[in-house]
Amino acid sequence: MKISLGPNLFYWPKQTTLDFYAAVAQMPVDIVYLGETVCSRRHELRAEDWLDVARQLADAGKEVVLASQALIESESDLKALRRLVDNGEFRVEANEMGAVRLLAEKKLPWVAGMSLNVFNGHTLNLLAQMGATRWVMPPEASRETLAGILADKPAALETEVFAYGRLPLAWSARCFTARRFNLQKDTCEFKCIDFPDGMLLKTREHQDFLVINGIQTMSAKTYNLLREMPQAAGVEVLRLSPQAQGMAEVVAAARRALAGASTDLAGDYCNGFWHGQPGLELVETAS
Repeated sequence: MKISLGPNLFYWPKQTTLDFYAAVAQMPVDIVYLGETVCSRRHELRAEDWLDVARQLADAGKEVVLASQALIESESDLKALRRLVDNGEFRVEANEMGAVRLLAEKKLPWVAGMSLNVFNGHTLNLLAQMGATRWVMPPEASRETLAGILADKPAALETEVFAYGRLPLAWSARCFTARRFNLQKDTCEFKCIDFPDGMLLKTREHQDFLVINGIQTMSAKTYNLLREMPQAAGVEVLRLSPQAQGMAEVVAAARRALAGASTDLAGDYCNGFWHGQPGLELVETAS
């Protein structure tokens, strides 16, 4: 089973991002997804900067995939998507159907991102006919749902599962981080850069509930399927989501898990969706 590092869902300063991926080049990951998938206003790194990082990672032996935005809101977003599709060097992960259409028209191989919400084999077969060579299961799907989809999956299509990180749950045209500071979205002052792992939202009872990440809503708990993945039949790629601290330790734990050893990672975890339970629950499994 391969290990992938998904696109960074948070907004970090340029040098922090460059340093992170310089470290990733030395980590035992097989695939790295790059690019801004959450908000087009985040532009610490421009398109050429992402391509430079992609080339450096490719030179380090990584498979590099450029990820598209999950929510296209303007003509400028569409122009950026067209440039991404036409990059001419790297495969693209399509995270909304506009990207799927552009990639299919050009007959390019591509990755079906988890925000496409594929929940049945018929949809998966259609995407494969349009050029998809890998798909990422929606994180709210269970192992039973996955088994049903895989029964109808095209043989050549790789399956990837989101296995570690805060769950991306929803996207909105409204920026929740800006609203928290009584700012308009178009004059947000890029407040989300102050929260490298998102802004924690608590209930009235002071329990951790959600994480606000600009226009994206995420889980407060970290989704952790590292123990489950070695037994997940039909899964070729295990996805880890970037975090501001301790990424090397997470990658090392994933490697240990695939080797059958203990992960030894402390944290506030959940895995309910995989087991058909509410997502925030933690279902104990054998080491």
